[in-house]
Amino acid sequence: MLEYIFNKELKEAVIIKRNSQFTMNVLIDGREEKCHCPATTRIGDVDVAGLHCLVSVSDDPKRKLKYTVEAVSMDNPDEKDKKWVGINLILSNKIVEFLLSTHQLDNMVSDYDEVKREVFLGISKLDFLVGSTYLEVKTPLTTINVKYGDKVKTKKVTPFSSTDRMVKHVKELAGSLKNHERAILLTVHQYEPTEIKPHLHSTNFEEVSAVMREAVGKGVECWNVDLKFSPKGVKLIGITNTTDDLLKY
Repeated sequence: MLEYIFNKELKEAVIIKRNSQFTMNVLIDGREEKCHCPATTRIGDVDVAGLHCLVSVSDDPKRKLKYTVEAVSMDNPDEKDKKWVGINLILSNKIVEFLLSTHQLDNMVSDYDEVKREVFLGISKLDFLVGSTYLEVKTPLTTINVKYGDKVKTKKVTPFSSTDRMVKHVKELAGSLKNHERAILLTVHQYEPTEIKPHLHSTNFEEVSAVMREAVGKGVECWNVDLKFSPKGVKLIGITNTTDDLLKY
């Protein structure tokens, strides 16, 4: 498998605290730095303070924050061979584009000569048009399907609200099948799942589930991609058609 390689190897650091939805304070080479957090949602049910993380470094002088937290480890801090959970939502689309361009997702879609990014469909802008197949990417972080170290602290979480954007895009995918042969909703895990956990229902779970079931009934396919994240890059480790599983959900 070809690997998506970062421009620079990521640096290991330790999270001090998450300040807000967009920033974290991180201990890097003995210095406390304010870093960009590219995960707009919560990261599972863990207390991220004290977790080890991987940060990227920007050379852009116009960037307000020099560092971005790209991944966290749910292992104990003293674990030597850490497994990483990528949290950069924008990175998922870059990785999917790489996997498509290198034909590593041919089990899912193979009949195409061109991959287009951010294509308008109705009132939505979807992530990809692959040949004649519309493809929307989502990267869920509210439930992390990995085994936590026994020293990792968790916290009680309240139900989240699924976004209108998600519902709108799923409806547009289903509508696209009037003029296209296929439409796919692709879930990307920037980690290797090691423990399947109960899915936390959102406050509008019934509404979202109804929209998803209707979309699948019209022909929208659901696929899942699992990745292995390291300081050097990301590689594909598994791709699965989960359409039938969704109908049972």
